[in-house]
Amino acid sequence: METGTDVLTERLNVASDGPLLAFLRDRLDGWRVKTLKARLRQGCVQVNGACATRHDHPLRAGDCVEVGDAAAIAGPSRRGNAFTTLYADADLIAIDKPAGLLSVSTDRERKRTALALVRDSLSTSGRRERLWPVNRLDRETSGVLLFARSREMREAVQAHWTDAEKLYLAIVEGHPDPTEGAVDQPLWEDRRLEVHVGDGPGARDARTRYRTRETGRRLALLEVELDTGRRHQIRCHMAWLGHPVVGDTRYGQGGPVMGLHALRLRVMHPRLGHPLTFETPPPSAFTALFDRDR
Repeated sequence: METGTDVLTERLNVASDGPLLAFLRDRLDGWRVKTLKARLRQGCVQVNGACATRHDHPLRAGDCVEVGDAAAIAGPSRRGNAFTTLYADADLIAIDKPAGLLSVSTDRERKRTALALVRDSLSTSGRRERLWPVNRLDRETSGVLLFARSREMREAVQAHWTDAEKLYLAIVEGHPDPTEGAVDQPLWEDRRLEVHVGDGPGARDARTRYRTRETGRRLALLEVELDTGRRHQIRCHMAWLGHPVVGDTRYGQGGPVMGLHALRLRVMHPRLGHPLTFETPPPSAFTALFDRDR
């Protein structure tokens, strides 16, 4: 039973497959649904030792679920306000990368990158952790970034990358007409690493689907899903469509904040054999960008 101070920790064994919240409601019938949702949102629920925050997180028979408060179970962690850990196991680590942080090193910046910060947080004095990026986000794009803890695991996840769900939120200039559709245009890079839409040397197929979630006075908030994963794909395709991403200094008009957030990534876990979904809400700066246009 739940105590008045909400510090009880429950350890539960899963007997049959099903979604996490439904399992918790069935097994913890003395708990309020509002409390269970809060525990999920706060990162106080673990499945097999890994934090789970989604209501529909899939459970398998034999899984172990732990529910507690922030003091009893370590949920998503933050290190120096640089990143938040969304999920971690022996194979994969997913983080919420803030805008302004590089995913991996460049010729100009090697130390302050998401890869370096996550690696340092996992390393000990006797063992240097090794990580491999599964996906990458532009410096000014926030959201879900995934790392593998071995080269083989990265290759295994990327082998099914076309089947992964890659959902973004984008704030764009103007109101797309029609309100939903797809851009199916190839992309290519020149010698200066500028990405262009259309046929060109080494052009690769690229497909972006979008749906208008809400419109403001001058801007639109879109859900954007990638069928491919090319460099600068959303930014280039939206600019080609005539609705560049707000704050995009390269393909649009620029600004203090770029309106692009990697909301959700769903991949198949090669070793566990079932899908994992990582999701993180947009930062306040992103939300405020669209709120000012209402």
